[in-house]
Amino acid sequence: MSIDSATPGGIFKIAGELTVARVGYGAMRLTGQPGNWGPYPDWEAGCRLLRRVVELGANFIDTAISYGPGFSEEIIAAALHPYPPNLVIATKGGLRKTGPGQIQAEGCRDGLRQACEASLRRLKVERIDLYQLHRPDPNVDFAQSVEALAELAAAGKIRHVGLSNVTLPQLEQARRIVPIASVQNRFALSYRDNQDVLAYCAREHIAFIPWGPLGARGFQYGAPLAQASGPVGEIAARHRATPGQIALAWLLSRGPNVVVIPGTTSIAHLEENVGAARLQLSAADVAALDAMAAPSA
Repeated sequence: MSIDSATPGGIFKIAGELTVARVGYGAMRLTGQPGNWGPYPDWEAGCRLLRRVVELGANFIDTAISYGPGFSEEIIAAALHPYPPNLVIATKGGLRKTGPGQIQAEGCRDGLRQACEASLRRLKVERIDLYQLHRPDPNVDFAQSVEALAELAAAGKIRHVGLSNVTLPQLEQARRIVPIASVQNRFALSYRDNQDVLAYCAREHIAFIPWGPLGARGFQYGAPLAQASGPVGEIAARHRATPGQIALAWLLSRGPNVVVIPGTTSIAHLEENVGAARLQLSAADVAALDAMAAPSA
């Protein structure tokens, strides 16, 4: 399958004004391993990959202050600043990383303000296009966290407010405080909780950004998604595509507001992921995938 750009998968205007290709890039893995701790070990290779993201037309890049922490934002700036005018960079605050794989919620006003200021410095911007609450803090009233983001928007620090890992009642509550441009919840062929949030976002024209789009724990019978059999493998064979591309195309079929952000550290895999934008699943394909059992993890 030839790879030209992510645009054939269509575009979506986040908040009606940030025009993004619906196949973007998630930058979580451009950090040290294990546990997304420290800088990415091959910094120059990471920069080359990010430049290839832009070359392919995938103009939406998602990151977070907790990735590294901070190093994912730093490598984005190192590779791409000064940014192309159509590039949209989203980041997240509200989680503090203290060691490999060790995170804790930090949704208080001061914590979110400090995190946003740090992201502005690392990304080398005066305003962040899309700033998302990474996760509700169980020790902080949810409304206070959202109010903190509304204050940052009013101060011109962020352009649009988004949420991540929220329930439908939380989303509805947040919208009574500030306009919500996006929701980033887990959703995939292999994980179909959050159907209610997805449907709500579709009705309200809110961007839905599924994290873990290729299935963090594999797909069927414990097999990795890349080795999936059954309908995924059969449909992939018919389209001369990979199972991963089918999984991404299925997500895109969920609605015109769905923007996928598969992550990778391989340029070849990046090009494969972006190639999913060219797939046109039939109604029968989608029905077969919809009918598959997808146990929640």
